[in-house]
Amino acid sequence: SAYPNPFNPVVNIIFGIQQDAFVQIAIYNISGREIAMLANGDYLSGYHSLRWDANSQSSGLYFMTIISDGISRTQKLMLMK
Repeated sequence: SAYPNPFNPVVNIIFGIQQDAFVQIAIYNISGREIAMLANGDYLSGYHSLRWDANSQSSGLYFMTIISDGISRTQKLMLMK
């Protein structure tokens, strides 16, 4: 999950995995263009925390996609400056 949401300009992302796995977390703009890759590697089982500083981005809607073990989840993020 991501909090706070809406955010300005930093959002915290917390995710948990039950076993060691490859995790990919990317941020996309409303046009579907990838603008940030927050995670792209192997993570140990347990909970992990990341931060995305969107200070250089404009206000609006973004999408965060988390992929792990072939499972994909997408969450909307609202940047309000």
